[in-house]
Amino acid sequence: MPPPPPPLGRARKRAAPPFDSALDDSDLVAARAALAQGRWTEVRELISATGDDWDRRGHRIVVLAEEPTTTAWVRDWRLAEPESADAAVLLALAAVQRARIGKTRPEKARDACRDAAALVPADPTPWLGLLLLERDMGREEDVVRLFDEIRHRHAEHHHAHHLMVARLAERRPDAGQDPLHEVYDFASWAAEQAGPGSPLAVLPVVAHAERYRVLAAAGSEPPDPKASGHWTGRRARLVMKTAFDWWLERGTPERPAHPRGRVDLNFLAHAKSCEGRPAEAAALFHRIGRHATAAPWSYPDRDPHEAFRAARGAALGTA
Repeated sequence: MPPPPPPLGRARKRAAPPFDSALDDSDLVAARAALAQGRWTEVRELISATGDDWDRRGHRIVVLAEEPTTTAWVRDWRLAEPESADAAVLLALAAVQRARIGKTRPEKARDACRDAAALVPADPTPWLGLLLLERDMGREEDVVRLFDEIRHRHAEHHHAHHLMVARLAERRPDAGQDPLHEVYDFASWAAEQAGPGSPLAVLPVVAHAERYRVLAAAGSEPPDPKASGHWTGRRARLVMKTAFDWWLERGTPERPAHPRGRVDLNFLAHAKSCEGRPAEAAALFHRIGRHATAAPWSYPDRDPHEAFRAARGAALGTA
């Protein structure tokens, strides 16, 4: 028998909608919906129009690769256009996604990425696929080698730097609050090497959150990030201020949006919330809008929807 209806006056609690990795890319959202219906020509046009904007190309292909029907429809694309390098890259990234969730062998995904890389030697996206795979499964020397391959093709590759920071943060989990930990050195170095308008200026903030994730999982930080002193030390405050000042200068609505800019805004809003700076966090939440991301609100093992809503409500005075 079906369960009885809830008592009058009590609504069923609806599950929170999943976070959308497409973020604010409306063209990507439209192409993804078309692909789900088998209209792969719209995806072909989107990827072709992206050109060599490597951050945007990587973002779009990774998001499209996450869809469960992508492999089937892109195989149709390859049958129709066997010479298409774009189809080969997307199919390779879809194989990576399937390998990450245990639905295909990792070596099959590696081979697909290597074959795609041979078709488009200048494109860092097949190497990004390999880095996504090895970040989860590979040896550290493989992760470093793949990162170097990506950086050789696009020195400021946003997604690759985030993956590298996440992996480096996992070194020496028993070292505790070490201000000289290598993840902080790497993030500072990358931010300094990047151009003045690069969103890698926020990478030290990302490093701070990723290291908190590791320390909290190891039990040396409390599971509630606001109860941690991780964001209130002198070095942390300097990192947060530098990144926020960069955003004030570079984050005006008139400037073209970086394809993964909402990722940076979520990390920065999370940091400002944990630091206890609600006014600064509020400005960031306004810009984030509905484009929340699971990380870092899920750190270390929290419901990201609830954590995001609570932080936003506290910053905006609607809690």
